[in-house]
Amino acid sequence: MELLIGAWNYFISKQDLMIIVLREHVNLVLWATLLTILIGVPLGILIARTQKVRDIVLGSVSVLYTIPILAFFGFLIPIMGIGSTPALVALVIYGLLPVIRNSCVGITQVHPMVKEAARGMGTNNWQLLFKVEIPLAFPVIFAGIRTALVMNFSLATYAVFIGAGGMGRIIMQGIRTFNTSMLLAGILMVVITTVLLERIIGYVDVRIQKRFSLGK
Repeated sequence: MELLIGAWNYFISKQDLMIIVLREHVNLVLWATLLTILIGVPLGILIARTQKVRDIVLGSVSVLYTIPILAFFGFLIPIMGIGSTPALVALVIYGLLPVIRNSCVGITQVHPMVKEAARGMGTNNWQLLFKVEIPLAFPVIFAGIRTALVMNFSLATYAVFIGAGGMGRIIMQGIRTFNTSMLLAGILMVVITTVLLERIIGYVDVRIQKRFSLGK
């Protein structure tokens, strides 16, 4: 109880700092998620057309996904230095796998009879993609985006190791100074914000599933 009181007192006394690190964290994750969507969704749709390309792309991204993020930071620092840029690149790469995979799966799961019916009505390839395939695949695509967003929100805590700021800064400083109140305040902030984000995105996901009649 004393630790919780100490963490609460630290949070109240350092509200300005908490807001700053939260803003840094959110900005980093949002930019990484946006870039992941812009790269991953088109790539997932593209590889859905060809099995060989699909296997190569998913295999390559899966290998990158298995690399520990601190090791990835160590690889990027000699190339990009420290700061937000290498952290952004790392988060984008880690977020690509669920977005690419779900985009590919969503497109391939569109029933051939639906596509044939659309073609029978005179739709061309672009119309088929944007008016039939993507709308039907969107719930699956969004599920991949949800996974990438929540995962990167947690992984962004490690960005402090390369000077990118974020909520990990509070945790690291608490460890370095042996300040348990500061450390616990940082940990609780990460946990609470991650859970809230997951709940919000989960609610949106459920609404999308209901909208497309794919869930209850």
